[in-house]
Amino acid sequence: MLLKLPQILSRAEVQAMRERLADDGLWRDGRISAGPQAQTVKRNEQAAQDHPTVLALQAEVLAAVQRSALFFSAALPRRYYNPLFNRYRPEHPTYGPHIDGAILHSRRTQEWVRTDVSCTLFLSDPDEYDGGELTIHDTYGVQRVKLAAGDAVLYPGTSLHEVTPVTRGARIASFFWIESMVRSDEQRRLLFELDMNLLKLRERLGETAETTALTGVYHNLLRQWADS
Repeated sequence: MLLKLPQILSRAEVQAMRERLADDGLWRDGRISAGPQAQTVKRNEQAAQDHPTVLALQAEVLAAVQRSALFFSAALPRRYYNPLFNRYRPEHPTYGPHIDGAILHSRRTQEWVRTDVSCTLFLSDPDEYDGGELTIHDTYGVQRVKLAAGDAVLYPGTSLHEVTPVTRGARIASFFWIESMVRSDEQRRLLFELDMNLLKLRERLGETAETTALTGVYHNLLRQWADS
């Protein structure tokens, strides 16, 4: 399931985050954190994740997504891999086709995190750069994503994906992974669709015997499928 999440960060929050990321001293060659296969296609910059500024921004990103009910319903988070920050410019323009590692070690929590769901939070507006589309290959074909600053996208961690070359400006984003309580993407999608339609029924009809029964179905499916 690919899902766009609008306004995870306000414009003011984006601006404040961008100002702190403007320090060129924060940025390193992105290949430092890549595995052997990814190093052959990764040509971007990544903020040093142990820097105090970056540690503070990681906490802000997690706080922002955790206040989104839509994010929770779609991801059903159990653990997070600490948010990272990347930058693409014509000098470091692209990250070619790759699939992320299945299990990553989080420096923030010292836990191993299964990468069920990937999240990219855009910090640059589309008119600030040319190229730089997040291109995701899934069962419905190729999806090209280029969102407003403050918006995010969720997609399965199993997906082949890439960032196309940036030819003008700078594309700045935060990205991280979620280990979900529900491992299966198909099961998460079904739960999400049930949850969203229950909300619409309640808005239209109020609380009824039928919505109460369907809520029970949702929670019983979650109880059957989830690991907590």
